[in-house]
Amino acid sequence: MAEIISMPQLSDTMEEGTVIKWNKKIGDKVSEGDIIAEIETDKATQDFEIDISGVLLFIGVQEGEKTCVNDILAIIGEKGEDISHLISESKSKEKQKHKIKEKEEKKNNKYPKYKENRIFISPLAKKMAKKIGISIKDIKKGSGENGRIIKRDIEYYEKTKFKLKEKEINQKISHSSMRKRIAKHLTFSKFSAPHYYLFSEINVDKLIKFRKKLNDKLSLEDKISFNDIIIKSVAQSLKKNPYMNVSWNEDQVILHSHIHIGVAVAVKDGLIVPVIRNADKKSLLQISKEIKDKVLRSKLKKIQPEEIENSTFTVSNLGMYGIESFTSIINIPNSSILSIGSIMKKPIIKDSKIEIGSIMKITLSCDHRIIDGAVGSSYIHSLRNFLEDPITILF
Repeated sequence: MAEIISMPQLSDTMEEGTVIKWNKKIGDKVSEGDIIAEIETDKATQDFEIDISGVLLFIGVQEGEKTCVNDILAIIGEKGEDISHLISESKSKEKQKHKIKEKEEKKNNKYPKYKENRIFISPLAKKMAKKIGISIKDIKKGSGENGRIIKRDIEYYEKTKFKLKEKEINQKISHSSMRKRIAKHLTFSKFSAPHYYLFSEINVDKLIKFRKKLNDKLSLEDKISFNDIIIKSVAQSLKKNPYMNVSWNEDQVILHSHIHIGVAVAVKDGLIVPVIRNADKKSLLQISKEIKDKVLRSKLKKIQPEEIENSTFTVSNLGMYGIESFTSIINIPNSSILSIGSIMKKPIIKDSKIEIGSIMKITLSCDHRIIDGAVGSSYIHSLRNFLEDPITILF
């Protein structure tokens, strides 16, 4: 008997998936354990393993297309079996489910869209605009009384802007599943967690020398980056300031017993945050190798969902792009995120003398519901001590 294979939920936040590649075609035999397709989720591209045997009778989503979780992906059954009723029933259920979902989303929308100001237009001008294909929203205000759009406004717009607009060809690119997830996650974070920011400058002269000494003793493939040292310092600072390593819950504060550092990585479709678990207990070399591996697999979309979950603190470093300083949106359920800027040469006062020093600007974004300014400031103080005297992170 034929069986419907639905789009699986391959990550905890996945709402839809895109079929990147089918490894089987209609009419092919499939066996339990076969990888029949590659599916892109909101986090990574994963192999989809089938758990039944039979013949692939129907493909519901073509390569490059996306569909919602639990929508029909394929049908597997016996050769020659009539599956028309399964297809029609499934499509009907999907339509009904999507209608219900749209109603719920409208009902639960916390951020209502405000109506645009009313546009006044004469009946003749409205008729002309419709005939020509002009949107009155593009004109907004006319030359008539109280900004009323009249005949001459339509004629002027047609002769000038509208004809110019017709020549413009804008490329439209559909949002990827990852981009949609990022937009939804960050919007929720920004509007639910009251952010505040702590800015600081750190003298990294000793950090530069420390890294050079380490790398002089290491092979090319084992070289330590500034980011590796920062991650280790961040973890050690959390150990000294446990009330920074927390998450907000409506009923309680979650004080994490482990220190898992998320490392923001830019990928083709947006941003992904692989996690270095128990970073405080790992050596610099272990952290360096793990980051290199996870960054590479993130960019190849080979990172596994469990490798980008359960962080307790996040670091975003744009120093390599020449960005001096910036603020980041907290990666909920974390309660803070550290933004790292580039290292820059600047005049500093040392022993009452002006010298040239290496300065790195950092910004700590905190959720004010759970982290007060004094707690955040204490954390930055610890972090500064580690980075200004980095040999101390080894003890």
